[in-house]
Amino acid sequence: MPDNCRFSIIIPVLHESSIITALLDSLHHLITEESFEVIVVDGSSTQDTLRAIVDTTVKKYSCQRGRGRQMNLGAAHATGEILVFLHADTFLPANALNLIQDALENQHLVGGAFTLQIDSQRVLLRMIAVFSTLRSQMTRAPYGDQVIFVRKSYFEFIGGYQDLPLMEDVELMRRIKKQKGQIIILPNMVLTSDRRWNQEGCFYTALRDTLIIFLYWCGMPAEKLARFYPWQQP
Repeated sequence: MPDNCRFSIIIPVLHESSIITALLDSLHHLITEESFEVIVVDGSSTQDTLRAIVDTTVKKYSCQRGRGRQMNLGAAHATGEILVFLHADTFLPANALNLIQDALENQHLVGGAFTLQIDSQRVLLRMIAVFSTLRSQMTRAPYGDQVIFVRKSYFEFIGGYQDLPLMEDVELMRRIKKQKGQIIILPNMVLTSDRRWNQEGCFYTALRDTLIIFLYWCGMPAEKLARFYPWQQP
């Protein structure tokens, strides 16, 4: 692995030992001539996900639980010029890095994200994916499952992610917008798992997420909203 590379793919994880190998294998099939590194940051004290990784090229770190905190640690160790923040249950298109490379040829852009596709045939989940795309295009504040990418120099300039229990992705994008930074929402799709909706109930999860997003945009602190997410509880 080169000391310096074009892209750093940063993956925050929490008890993802069952799926991490499939995700890392998929990254070996990315079509690009640019060099890239993969950084996994585990938020579990057991480091079970890190122990499941057999790929010796992957950079592995651990820290206290918190997705924003984990991604900041990954960014601090990144050597790439462009940071790509990838959730463990989301798969990139094979030409993702080339798409990002082409988009950021425009020096006015500081970063961006992809269009969301949920891996499900259920009509409601397809509607949620469409709604998410429309919302991110209108607000210019994509969510983390759309795979946010940003120039490392700009990420450092604005201070990285805030240490929030949730909505760290939206908060980052709101700060970028406030700083007059320009992003792009690529029409190309990333594929995210439907497991969250299946585990908690499709309709309930969709309704709860919509309400939480609305309350956050109305000014309710992320710390209060976190009580509605069971996996955010200590």
